[in-house]
Amino acid sequence: MKNIMIIDDDVSIGNMLEEVLTREGCRVSRAYSGTEALLYLEANRPDLILLDLMLPGLSGEEVLPEIKGIPVIVISAKAEVSDKVELLLGGAADYVTKPFDIQELLARIEVQFRNRSCTEASSVLKWEELSMDLSAHSVSVKECGVRLTKTEFAILKLLMKNPSQVIPKSVILDRISEDTPDCVESSLKVHISNLRRKLREAGGRDYIEAVWGIGFKLKEE
Repeated sequence: MKNIMIIDDDVSIGNMLEEVLTREGCRVSRAYSGTEALLYLEANRPDLILLDLMLPGLSGEEVLPEIKGIPVIVISAKAEVSDKVELLLGGAADYVTKPFDIQELLARIEVQFRNRSCTEASSVLKWEELSMDLSAHSVSVKECGVRLTKTEFAILKLLMKNPSQVIPKSVILDRISEDTPDCVESSLKVHISNLRRKLREAGGRDYIEAVWGIGFKLKEE
């Protein structure tokens, strides 16, 4: 069930939106001021936010930059193109002008969920029994979570993005330097050894093999 947060001090509009969204199968949370919204977001993470700009206390323009990683559809009576452009460039996913057609708003909400699903799907790497979620920075083997260090994660990501290739040690060091600049040739062997051990303990077999004199690759079963 999708959780949509409505940040709007207009009770009648908020009630209407909550009724429609609940009928569409969504869970709805409400905030009536910018301050209340930020307090709620400290402990909760909705899937999408509908944000009014004219709020008591902190305005919608002040709240928007504080929202990270959640699509925000601004709903406002401000119709100037300059206002829309500024907010879209400032982080809003979409902008709907009041008064609005509810069917259009529902369509825009659906587009945001569809876009997010595509993004989430593209951020997951899979190879045999291994699964890596790049956005959540998590790895699982046979659906069992495996805790990796930042360097181990970067090495495995490189191997999973190139599953059929032998990756030379020099290339591994070069490619992972952006994520883990502290990894050097003398420590690479230790990181790979620890990574192989963790995956083996979780899956019961070796998932990475050394190709003598060249580098490393994923080991097919």
